[in-house]
Amino acid sequence: MKEIKAIIKPHKVEEVLHALHAIPNLPGCIVSQVKGYGRSPQSPNEDLLESDNWTKMELVVPDLLVKTVLKTIQTHAHTGQKGDGKVFVVKVADVLAIRTGKRGNEAI
Repeated sequence: MKEIKAIIKPHKVEEVLHALHAIPNLPGCIVSQVKGYGRSPQSPNEDLLESDNWTKMELVVPDLLVKTVLKTIQTHAHTGQKGDGKVFVVKVADVLAIRTGKRGNEAI
């Protein structure tokens, strides 16, 4: 299992979510509004105060879906402009579904 965290432009969220929803057996996605800064000559405080909001999408997916999810996010979040975002992939050791007690792939 992998956790995929994508930081993308807010105006691309609907398009990305629509495309992700079309992937069979995709467990789900958490979406939140975030602020941050990248490589910039300004100080981090100035960047945070003046920056646009970003959107963070978080998914935990079986290993078999990782390439499909990454390609989907890249294709639909891409604008070609500076600051399109980043996607991080992190290994997940385990998952526990609180209600059912299921673990691992069965829990996602």
